Amino acid sequence: MAAITRYPLVRHLRSTPTTYVRHLVNGAPRHTGVGEAFWFRPLTSAISEVPIDDREHMALVEIRTADLHHVAVPVTVVYRVEDPGVTVTRVDCSVDVRSGAWEQAPLEALGSAIHAATAEAVATALAGQELMPVLTADLGHLGATILRVLGNQPSLGALGLQAVTVRVGLPRPEPDVERALQTPAREAIQQEADKATFERRALAVEREAAIGENELSNEIELARRREQLIAQQGANSRRQAEQEAEVAAVATESDATRQRTLAAARAEADRVIGQAAADNEQARIAAYANVPRELLLALAVREAAEHLPAIDHLVVTPDLVQGLLAKLTSENAA
Repeated sequence: MAAITRYPLVRHLRSTPTTYVRHLVNGAPRHTGVGEAFWFRPLTSAISEVPIDDREHMALVEIRTADLHHVAVPVTVVYRVEDPGVTVTRVDCSVDVRSGAWEQAPLEALGSAIHAATAEAVATALAGQELMPVLTADLGHLGATILRVLGNQPSLGALGLQAVTVRVGLPRPEPDVERALQTPAREAIQQEADKATFERRALAVEREAAIGENELSNEIELARRREQLIAQQGANSRRQAEQEAEVAAVATESDATRQRTLAAARAEADRVIGQAAADNEQARIAAYANVPRELLLALAVREAAEHLPAIDHLVVTPDLVQGLLAKLTSENAA
């Protein structure tokens, strides 16, 4: 959009490098070209502006194939205004001399022309083809064909337009037809999925069987080793019992021998001690053989006194003294 600066009685317009401007004064061209900047009087001026940069237009073209199926083909056309001098004479591109805005909608008019030409080109490129060739067509080759047809369209040349590139999207049939076409592929995919599932289950069963067989083999091996262990433990227990019995027999025999030896030693010691005591007693008797009787009596009294308990009080009765004196008198008389 051109920039218009307002001054008293005059205006100044400044366009962009991608804009073509035509300035008419009283119907006669005064300024024409790209990127123009000039002064003008609004009361006698008519200004048209056309963008010359590349623009995109998206169109969804519906066609009917040879087998009577409806297909929607998305197409994006990149176009430009090749001859802006022709365009400003065929399309109303006038701008307001006060604001610089378009008074009409020239881009919509150009888009409508591109859309109509694109629909005609797509129908021409796919004419006489059935559904499957249309759905499986090479999109690059189809886009080149549509571009070539657009280049030969007189309607675009009459407007000064030129198609630069064409991009074609995936053609889409009607929803029910698309679902019907997808059914075989879905069934094939489902069959492959089921096959994979069955194979996975079969592999899982085989692995479970292998695991079960391995566990059974392990249990058998463990039972065999447990049997060997029990047999070895029994042999060890028997060997231990035999060794303990042998040790006990040897210990018993040694204890009996030791006890017999100890008893013999004790008997011999008792005999020696008895003999020594007898000899001692005999020696004492022999020593007392020539000792006077009074001395023996005194020794006996002293020895008896040593073994008597302590006497704190002694009561001497007349009967005791009388008997003792009578006994001593009788002994002296004898």
